[in-house]
Amino acid sequence: MVITVAELIEKIKFDVIYTSEDALKKEITTSDVTRPGLEMTGYLEYYTPERIQLFGMKEWSYVQNVIGDNRYDLLKNVVTDTTPAIIVARGLTIPDEMVSVAKKRDTVLLQSTEPTSRLNGAITAFLDEKLSTRTTVHGVLMDIFGVGVLIQGSSGIGKSETGLELIKRGHRLVADDRVDVYQKDEFTVMGEPAEILRHLIELRGVGIIDVMSLFGAGAVMDSSQIDLSVYLEKFEKGNTYDRLGNGETTIDFSGVPVPQVKIPVTTGRNVSVIIEAAVMNFRAKNMGFDATKMFEERLSNLIAKNS
Repeated sequence: MVITVAELIEKIKFDVIYTSEDALKKEITTSDVTRPGLEMTGYLEYYTPERIQLFGMKEWSYVQNVIGDNRYDLLKNVVTDTTPAIIVARGLTIPDEMVSVAKKRDTVLLQSTEPTSRLNGAITAFLDEKLSTRTTVHGVLMDIFGVGVLIQGSSGIGKSETGLELIKRGHRLVADDRVDVYQKDEFTVMGEPAEILRHLIELRGVGIIDVMSLFGAGAVMDSSQIDLSVYLEKFEKGNTYDRLGNGETTIDFSGVPVPQVKIPVTTGRNVSVIIEAAVMNFRAKNMGFDATKMFEERLSNLIAKNS
């Protein structure tokens, strides 16, 4: 996946010093950002021109005070035709030679008042998210009590209907049917809808409905972290189901393990209420309150007392 310079400018606030229609279409293919230090001394052995070039106070001072007479030629070596953008942080004055190089290479030149490290972090975080490899999973992603819950199960089990009931109960829809999943960092996996399905939900016998139009902007989200997986399975007599909550399992999404709860579905069970209870129990466990451990301790004490 790639992102254009125009999309970066749309996301992060910059003052645009130089641009053109073609320059805005340049693709950013990596989230790495270069602060050209050694490159301006002429050492280009491991230089990567396809990265965004970010100038902070140190780089700017070198350009202003050290390479004055040779400024244009050295900047021309740093900025190539494949460089997506040049960014000057801290609101520092941009030398005329840098503007000339940007025009020669047809590369967008941007200025920001943000401190260099903060700006670097914002750019990298945005690009990491947008350039991450997406995988598609089947299910309904909901935000329930601030917890990202991915509801999965076999076709026709009632995932979308359960999602609609949860929306009516005040929770928020992220994605229905197709969830695009990507790894945000080592411990975090995110989910978002396919663009064509954003804010939409499909109900058998009714068709496609627009959740935002029917329930308002507070009923939808554009993306969410996936904190908990709920798997709906048809109740089968004779099968063994977890009754104490100590049979913890996980499922892997984009290399990140996510806790999973399996809920048997049968006539008369209010699945949406059960999912709400599962989410509240999940939050309680994360805060150190584990009802299963409490029950086991009470049972152990009772056995010791009676023996």
